[in-house]
Amino acid sequence: MKHSRFFGNNTPTTLLALLMICPLNTWADNTWSYHRISDDLTNRTYSFAQSPLPRRGLYDNIRLGIVCKETKLQVVIDAESLIASQGSRFDVEYQIDKKIPVTIQMKTFPDSKRKGYSDEFAKQIADDMLTGQAIFIRVNTMLRTVLSNSIPLDNAAEPINHVLADCSLSSSGNVTSEPAYSLTEFEQEFGKLSLEQQQQVLAKIKKIMMEVRKCSCSEQIDWG
Repeated sequence: MKHSRFFGNNTPTTLLALLMICPLNTWADNTWSYHRISDDLTNRTYSFAQSPLPRRGLYDNIRLGIVCKETKLQVVIDAESLIASQGSRFDVEYQIDKKIPVTIQMKTFPDSKRKGYSDEFAKQIADDMLTGQAIFIRVNTMLRTVLSNSIPLDNAAEPINHVLADCSLSSSGNVTSEPAYSLTEFEQEFGKLSLEQQQQVLAKIKKIMMEVRKCSCSEQIDWG
């Protein structure tokens, strides 16, 4: 298969080849997949994680890809239907599980009306996808129609992390910080303790408060 018509001086055009090499109707698996493609013309290797296609009749044929090209990360949307004219911006809304939807802007490739990309939001989307079970996508087209698809994420972690590693990036989306210990939680747990245990806790809290006050006084003296 010849790929020369996809690769030129225009960087977005070369990235389009990643999803054009394997057409939309192939790879009709139900799982995410990882791919590495070597371009014979430039002798460069590209990698990408690609989403499965939806079940026919339920959603529009939209495929999502996370691409690494020359250590640069990109998110790509590949649709069978018209999105916008070549090189035009369009709005995309995505939602992870039942979280608040996020609206971003993407841009069609210079030689395609059905495929778009974003460099700016690629890492954000990749991280977000690693935190959920599904991503719902809505693409607003130039014809004022909406293309949508719900893509499962239960097996997306490995291929997406592989692409991130190819771009020398680490995942931050699957790292969750533990919420702060609230006063309400303390009061609930404190009430379950025996009187002796409560006295022990209060004694420790008193000691901590005295140390905090001492530090605060020292800081005020130093500032003066």
